Amino acid sequence: MADPTSRRALFVHAHPDDESINNGATMAKYAAEGAAVTLVTCTLGEGGPIIPPALAHLAADREDRLGQHRINELAAAMKQLRVTDHRILGAVGRYRDSGRMGSVQNGRPHCFWQADLDDAAGYLVEVIRETRPQVLVTYDANGGYGHPDHIQAHRVAMRAADLAADASYGVGAAHTIPKVYWNCVPRSLVEHDLARLRETGRSPRFGRIATLDEVPGVLDDALVTTAVDGGAFTDRKVAAMRAHVTQISVDWPWFALANGLGQPVSATEYYQLGRGLEFEGRDTDTWENDLFAGLPV
Repeated sequence: MADPTSRRALFVHAHPDDESINNGATMAKYAAEGAAVTLVTCTLGEGGPIIPPALAHLAADREDRLGQHRINELAAAMKQLRVTDHRILGAVGRYRDSGRMGSVQNGRPHCFWQADLDDAAGYLVEVIRETRPQVLVTYDANGGYGHPDHIQAHRVAMRAADLAADASYGVGAAHTIPKVYWNCVPRSLVEHDLARLRETGRSPRFGRIATLDEVPGVLDDALVTTAVDGGAFTDRKVAAMRAHVTQISVDWPWFALANGLGQPVSATEYYQLGRGLEFEGRDTDTWENDLFAGLPV
């Protein structure tokens, strides 16, 4: 069992690469400060697109070996972030990438979108009761941008948080997670950064600059509760993103996925408190600067 006096955070993501884009600086910061950081990834991302032409043979409609390749990318990214506890939900290959909403993959029986909610949550309960986090980080109810695996990751994480706190459920000591956060980015920041990108000119590695509506997780500033400054760990975040070679193209300070849409890389990462009490010392016009704010350590 984890040391009860340490800070412990659990991050739940849909695919390899999501963690580095959304939380890379946060994870690196807390790991460097001695917190116990655990990552659970729900699928291997087998159905994802592939950026480098030399690796196109790994695709699901060809050799179908992208999932194993992405496990290796994930391990390389975690090495950059100095995160040593990273796991696949249930087991490697338990849940397959569901593809985009409405795709053929959505209907396949072993995809994550079709998973029984309590079954999937049960695997995560085991992790929660083992690591006993004070903080859980995942997506909002829309998964940030509507991807079925992101939506399901939210559902599984929230259900697992409930079940883990229920002493009558399963085995192991019940554990209540005091604070649950959802990934987001404040609208004002995205507008500012995209305007700056348009002024400086797009990278030749990107097809075009993303629009505000094409950036996942944009939230009105008033709904954002927390901003974690990971500026000292920018290099680690960028290195972790670059480790996901099949999925991310980085041209600092911008990046793009296979869709070629240029977006800013942010070393300050933002969150909405989805469950739990806000730190009493937080002014209503400011954001918390620590996911553990207000918690005993």
